[in-house]
Amino acid sequence: MAAPKKPAPKKTTTTSKPKSKTSAKKSNRSFGEKVKWFLIKTMLWFFGLSIGSVIFFKYVPVPFTPLMLIRAIENKLGGKEVYFDHDWEPIDKISMNLQKAVIASEDGTFLTHNGFDFKALQKAYKSNERGRRIRGGSTISQQTAKNVFLWQGKSYFRKGLEAYFTVLIEIIWGKERIMEVYLNSIEMGDGVYGAYAATEHWYRRDASSLTPMQAAGIAAILPNPRKFKATGSSSYINRRKERIVREMRYVGKINYDGK
Repeated sequence: MAAPKKPAPKKTTTTSKPKSKTSAKKSNRSFGEKVKWFLIKTMLWFFGLSIGSVIFFKYVPVPFTPLMLIRAIENKLGGKEVYFDHDWEPIDKISMNLQKAVIASEDGTFLTHNGFDFKALQKAYKSNERGRRIRGGSTISQQTAKNVFLWQGKSYFRKGLEAYFTVLIEIIWGKERIMEVYLNSIEMGDGVYGAYAATEHWYRRDASSLTPMQAAGIAAILPNPRKFKATGSSSYINRRKERIVREMRYVGKINYDGK
Protein backbone atom coordinates (compact mmCIF):
# COMPACT_ATOMS: atom_id res chain seq x y z
CA MET A 1 0.00 0.00 0.00
CA ALA A 2 1.41 3.31 -1.07
CA ALA A 3 2.10 5.82 1.62
CA PRO A 4 -0.21 8.82 1.51
CA LYS A 5 1.29 11.86 -0.13
CA LYS A 6 2.16 14.60 2.21
CA PRO A 7 0.48 17.85 1.33
CA ALA A 8 2.83 20.23 -0.43
CA PRO A 9 4.04 22.93 1.91
CA LYS A 10 2.34 26.22 1.38
CA LYS A 11 4.45 28.80 -0.32
CA THR A 12 4.90 31.81 1.80
CA THR A 13 5.06 35.09 -0.02
CA THR A 14 6.93 38.07 1.29
CA THR A 15 5.59 40.55 -1.21
CA SER A 16 4.20 42.85 1.45
CA LYS A 17 7.59 44.12 2.56
CA PRO A 18 8.94 44.94 -0.93
CA LYS A 19 5.67 46.70 -1.70
CA SER A 20 6.05 48.69 1.47
CA LYS A 21 9.60 49.65 0.56
CA THR A 22 8.61 50.48 -3.00
CA SER A 23 5.72 52.67 -1.89
CA ALA A 24 8.00 54.42 0.61
CA LYS A 25 10.52 55.08 -2.12
CA LYS A 26 7.78 56.39 -4.39
CA SER A 27 6.49 58.55 -1.57
CA ASN A 28 9.97 59.95 -0.91
CA ARG A 29 10.48 60.50 -4.62
CA SER A 30 7.10 62.16 -4.87
CA PHE A 31 7.90 64.49 -1.96
CA GLY A 32 11.32 65.28 -3.42
CA GLU A 33 9.76 66.04 -6.81
CA LYS A 34 7.23 68.36 -5.20
CA VAL A 35 9.96 70.25 -3.34
CA LYS A 36 12.05 70.49 -6.50
CA TRP A 37 9.19 71.85 -8.60
CA PHE A 38 8.16 74.21 -5.81
CA LEU A 39 11.68 75.66 -5.72
CA ILE A 40 11.81 75.89 -9.52
CA LYS A 41 8.45 77.70 -9.65
CA THR A 42 9.51 80.01 -6.80
CA MET A 43 12.72 80.91 -8.61
CA LEU A 44 10.88 81.50 -11.89
CA TRP A 45 8.36 83.74 -10.12
CA PHE A 46 11.18 85.61 -8.38
CA PHE A 47 13.12 86.21 -11.59
CA GLY A 48 9.97 87.17 -13.47
CA LEU A 49 8.74 89.62 -10.85
CA SER A 50 12.17 91.14 -10.16
CA ILE A 51 13.03 91.66 -13.82
CA GLY A 52 9.51 92.88 -14.52
CA SER A 53 9.62 95.42 -11.70
CA VAL A 54 13.00 96.75 -12.84
CA ILE A 55 11.66 97.16 -16.39
CA PHE A 56 8.51 98.82 -15.01
CA PHE A 57 10.44 101.38 -12.96
CA LYS A 58 12.68 102.18 -15.91
CA TYR A 59 9.74 104.21 -17.23
CA VAL A 60 7.53 104.88 -14.19
CA PRO A 61 8.48 107.11 -11.22
CA VAL A 62 9.07 105.21 -7.99
CA PRO A 63 6.18 106.28 -5.72
CA PHE A 64 7.66 105.04 -2.43
CA THR A 65 10.40 102.77 -1.11
CA PRO A 66 10.59 100.16 1.68
CA LEU A 67 12.69 102.59 3.74
CA MET A 68 9.92 105.20 3.66
CA LEU A 69 7.49 102.66 5.08
CA ILE A 70 10.00 101.46 7.70
CA ARG A 71 10.69 105.03 8.87
CA ALA A 72 6.96 105.76 9.13
CA ILE A 73 6.44 102.64 11.29
CA GLU A 74 9.48 103.51 13.46
CA ASN A 75 8.15 107.01 14.10
CA LYS A 76 4.65 105.70 14.82
CA LEU A 77 5.91 103.13 17.31
CA GLY A 78 8.21 105.72 18.88
CA GLY A 79 5.35 108.13 19.40
CA LYS A 80 6.86 110.63 16.98
CA GLU A 81 5.13 112.60 14.27
CA VAL A 82 4.88 110.60 11.04
CA TYR A 83 6.27 113.12 8.57
CA PHE A 84 6.68 112.20 4.94
CA ASP A 85 7.74 114.49 2.09
CA HIS A 86 8.46 113.04 -1.33
CA ASP A 87 7.87 114.38 -4.85
CA TRP A 88 9.30 113.06 -8.10
CA GLU A 89 11.50 115.43 -10.11
CA PRO A 90 12.83 114.56 -13.61
CA ILE A 91 16.61 114.55 -13.79
CA ASP A 92 16.72 117.44 -16.25
CA LYS A 93 15.16 119.60 -13.51
CA ILE A 94 17.65 118.55 -10.83
CA SER A 95 20.68 120.77 -10.42
CA MET A 96 23.82 119.46 -12.10
CA ASN A 97 25.62 120.67 -8.98
CA LEU A 98 23.71 118.14 -6.89
CA GLN A 99 24.48 115.35 -9.34
CA LYS A 100 28.18 116.22 -9.16
CA ALA A 101 28.04 116.53 -5.37
CA VAL A 102 26.68 113.02 -4.78
CA ILE A 103 29.23 111.56 -7.20
CA ALA A 104 32.03 113.41 -5.41
CA SER A 105 30.72 112.39 -2.00
CA GLU A 106 29.33 108.88 -2.49
CA ASP A 107 30.79 107.28 -5.61
CA GLY A 108 33.67 108.86 -7.47
CA THR A 109 33.75 106.16 -10.15
CA PHE A 110 29.98 106.05 -10.74
CA LEU A 111 30.26 106.95 -14.43
CA THR A 112 32.83 104.28 -15.21
CA HIS A 113 32.11 101.23 -13.05
CA ASN A 114 29.59 98.48 -13.80
CA GLY A 115 27.75 98.73 -10.51
CA PHE A 116 30.53 97.82 -8.07
CA ASP A 117 33.67 99.62 -6.97
CA PHE A 118 35.88 96.80 -5.73
CA LYS A 119 38.70 99.13 -4.67
CA ALA A 120 36.31 101.07 -2.44
CA LEU A 121 34.97 97.81 -1.01
CA GLN A 122 38.51 96.67 -0.23
CA LYS A 123 39.35 99.98 1.46
CA ALA A 124 36.15 99.82 3.51
CA TYR A 125 36.93 96.25 4.57
CA LYS A 126 40.49 97.15 5.66
CA SER A 127 39.29 100.25 7.50
CA ASN A 128 36.61 98.32 9.38
CA GLU A 129 39.07 95.49 10.12
CA ARG A 130 41.42 97.92 11.84
CA GLY A 131 38.60 98.93 14.16
CA ARG A 132 38.11 102.36 12.69
CA ARG A 133 34.69 103.95 12.27
CA ILE A 134 32.59 101.61 10.13
CA ARG A 135 32.41 102.78 6.57
CA GLY A 136 30.66 101.34 3.55
CA GLY A 137 31.90 100.79 0.04
CA SER A 138 28.51 100.78 -1.66
CA THR A 139 28.19 102.55 -4.98
CA ILE A 140 25.29 104.77 -6.00
CA SER A 141 23.99 101.82 -8.04
CA GLN A 142 24.06 99.53 -4.99
CA GLN A 143 22.41 102.15 -2.79
CA THR A 144 19.67 102.65 -5.38
CA ALA A 145 19.04 98.90 -5.67
CA LYS A 146 18.81 98.63 -1.89
CA ASN A 147 16.57 101.66 -1.40
CA VAL A 148 14.07 100.81 -4.14
CA PHE A 149 13.78 97.02 -3.94
CA LEU A 150 15.06 95.88 -0.54
CA TRP A 151 15.13 96.49 3.18
CA GLN A 152 17.88 97.81 5.44
CA GLY A 153 20.27 95.27 6.95
CA LYS A 154 23.70 93.68 6.69
CA SER A 155 22.92 90.00 6.21
CA TYR A 156 24.68 88.09 3.43
CA PHE A 157 21.29 87.15 2.00
CA ARG A 158 20.27 90.80 1.62
CA LYS A 159 23.70 91.67 0.26
CA GLY A 160 23.31 88.94 -2.33
CA LEU A 161 19.94 90.32 -3.41
CA GLU A 162 21.45 93.80 -3.53
CA ALA A 163 24.16 92.58 -5.90
CA TYR A 164 21.53 90.88 -8.06
CA PHE A 165 19.36 94.02 -8.35
CA THR A 166 22.47 96.15 -8.92
CA VAL A 167 23.35 94.09 -11.97
CA LEU A 168 19.76 94.33 -13.23
CA ILE A 169 19.50 98.12 -12.98
CA GLU A 170 22.94 98.62 -14.52
CA ILE A 171 21.86 96.52 -17.53
CA ILE A 172 18.24 97.69 -17.85
CA TRP A 173 18.24 101.27 -16.55
CA GLY A 174 21.64 102.69 -17.37
CA LYS A 175 23.51 105.41 -15.50
CA GLU A 176 21.17 108.35 -16.08
CA ARG A 177 18.09 106.50 -14.87
CA ILE A 178 19.98 105.15 -11.85
CA MET A 179 20.99 108.68 -10.91
CA GLU A 180 17.45 109.96 -11.46
CA VAL A 181 15.92 107.27 -9.23
CA TYR A 182 18.69 107.70 -6.64
CA LEU A 183 18.15 111.44 -6.35
CA ASN A 184 14.40 110.94 -6.07
CA SER A 185 14.36 108.15 -3.51
CA ILE A 186 17.19 108.51 -0.99
CA GLU A 187 16.67 109.88 2.50
CA MET A 188 17.88 113.49 2.68
CA GLY A 189 16.53 114.49 6.07
CA ASP A 190 14.14 113.22 8.73
CA GLY A 191 11.08 112.28 6.67
CA VAL A 192 12.55 114.02 3.62
CA TYR A 193 13.08 111.93 0.48
CA GLY A 194 14.46 113.02 -2.86
CA ALA A 195 15.99 116.17 -4.30
CA TYR A 196 12.76 118.14 -4.69
CA ALA A 197 11.73 117.72 -1.06
CA ALA A 198 15.30 118.19 0.21
CA THR A 199 15.99 121.48 -1.56
CA GLU A 200 12.63 122.82 -0.40
CA HIS A 201 13.23 121.61 3.15
CA TRP A 202 16.80 122.83 3.56
CA TYR A 203 17.00 125.89 1.30
CA ARG A 204 13.42 126.88 0.39
CA ARG A 205 14.17 126.71 -3.30
CA ASP A 206 13.62 124.38 -6.24
CA ALA A 207 15.92 121.49 -7.09
CA SER A 208 17.25 123.06 -10.28
CA SER A 209 18.88 126.12 -8.72
CA LEU A 210 21.32 124.84 -6.12
CA THR A 211 24.74 126.43 -5.75
CA PRO A 212 27.77 124.13 -5.42
CA MET A 213 27.93 124.73 -1.67
CA GLN A 214 24.22 124.05 -1.18
CA ALA A 215 24.47 120.86 -3.20
CA ALA A 216 27.50 119.83 -1.14
CA GLY A 217 25.47 120.51 2.00
CA ILE A 218 22.87 117.91 0.99
CA ALA A 219 25.50 115.41 -0.14
CA ALA A 220 27.46 115.87 3.09
CA ILE A 221 24.61 114.62 5.31
CA LEU A 222 23.78 111.49 3.30
CA PRO A 223 25.70 109.09 5.59
CA ASN A 224 23.18 109.94 8.34
CA PRO A 225 20.53 112.43 7.16
CA ARG A 226 18.42 112.11 10.31
CA LYS A 227 21.34 113.11 12.50
CA PHE A 228 23.13 115.76 10.43
CA LYS A 229 21.83 119.04 9.04
CA ALA A 230 22.57 120.64 5.70
CA THR A 231 22.07 124.13 7.17
CA GLY A 232 23.28 125.31 10.56
CA SER A 233 25.70 122.43 10.29
CA SER A 234 28.29 121.15 12.72
CA SER A 235 31.99 121.77 12.08
CA TYR A 236 32.29 118.16 10.88
CA ILE A 237 29.63 118.64 8.19
CA ASN A 238 31.09 122.02 7.21
CA ARG A 239 34.45 120.34 6.59
CA ARG A 240 32.71 117.68 4.52
CA LYS A 241 30.99 120.40 2.47
CA GLU A 242 34.29 122.08 1.69
CA ARG A 243 35.91 118.80 0.69
CA ILE A 244 32.97 117.86 -1.55
CA VAL A 245 33.05 121.25 -3.30
CA ARG A 246 36.76 120.76 -4.02
CA GLU A 247 36.18 117.27 -5.39
CA MET A 248 33.23 118.42 -7.52
CA ARG A 249 35.70 120.33 -9.67
CA TYR A 250 37.33 117.05 -10.66
CA VAL A 251 34.08 115.34 -11.62
CA GLY A 252 33.98 117.44 -14.78
CA LYS A 253 31.20 117.32 -17.31
CA ILE A 254 28.74 114.51 -16.61
CA ASN A 255 28.06 112.35 -19.65
CA TYR A 256 25.76 109.46 -18.79
CA ASP A 257 26.04 107.95 -22.27
CA GLY A 258 29.72 107.29 -21.69
CA LYS A 259 30.65 108.66 -25.10
